[in-house]
Amino acid sequence: MREYLQETYAGERCCYGIRDAKLVDCVFEAGESPLKECLDLELVNTMFMWKYPLWYCENVVAKDCTWFEMARAGVWYTNHIVVENALIQAPKNFRRCEDLTLRNVTFPNAAETLWSCKDVVLDHVTAKGDYFAMNSENLEIDGLVLDGNYGFDGVKNIVIRNSKLLTKDAFWNCENVTVYDSFISGEYLGWNSKNLKFVNCTIESNQGMCYIDDLVMENCKLIHTTLAFEYSSVDATVPSKIDSVFNPKSGKIVANEIADLIVETDKVDEKATEIVCDKIGVRHARPEWLREQ
Repeated sequence: MREYLQETYAGERCCYGIRDAKLVDCVFEAGESPLKECLDLELVNTMFMWKYPLWYCENVVAKDCTWFEMARAGVWYTNHIVVENALIQAPKNFRRCEDLTLRNVTFPNAAETLWSCKDVVLDHVTAKGDYFAMNSENLEIDGLVLDGNYGFDGVKNIVIRNSKLLTKDAFWNCENVTVYDSFISGEYLGWNSKNLKFVNCTIESNQGMCYIDDLVMENCKLIHTTLAFEYSSVDATVPSKIDSVFNPKSGKIVANEIADLIVETDKVDEKATEIVCDKIGVRHARPEWLREQ
């Protein structure tokens, strides 16, 4: 393995196509695509200051590295990559990558990050930005802190554990999502999705969990959650109050309390959903916006 120590590079494709190399304490200044089409790289405390540093690469391990703000679209079309203990300031990182592990990584600007990737492990990642992980598949996530709307749009086959997600319109158009032991806050959670499962979660969501086929909620608290389950097939056990439930399509809902139950019998079959709740505050045949018409 050839080793590069404390080198500074500039210019387009300055280290194009290198193989079997270790770069330690190196700096890549202005110049696009410095490490394009490289193979078997180990990067240690290396800094990227300009665009497209790692495209079309294979077998990369990056430890204690930094992507500065202008290192945009930093890792695209790259497979078999591990990134540990990194600060990534630049947006639009990780696009169409396969076999990707991110461990102890911080994204202060994660706009359009982790798009269309496959076979991804996220271990204690912190990200701030909209549309995180859109259209990605086969994700294992533990300890994610996400602040940004529209997270996980269009994902498939994803498991999330021990995470905190502040994200409006999360998990839209998804298939096969399971979330354990996490906190989620955001409007319109989970719309137009299939096979969503939440276990031991705390959720706050205006009009959340609607238009879902096969929604499962096990031991989940729904705080300040209104107009839940509209046109969803649901199997939910909720040891808390639900502010309002609206037109569930089918299944079973077990709750400590439902403050407002709204069922339009001309739109859904009320007998198709079993509701087990000793404390239902008010029942309505129409939602609030139609009651005075």
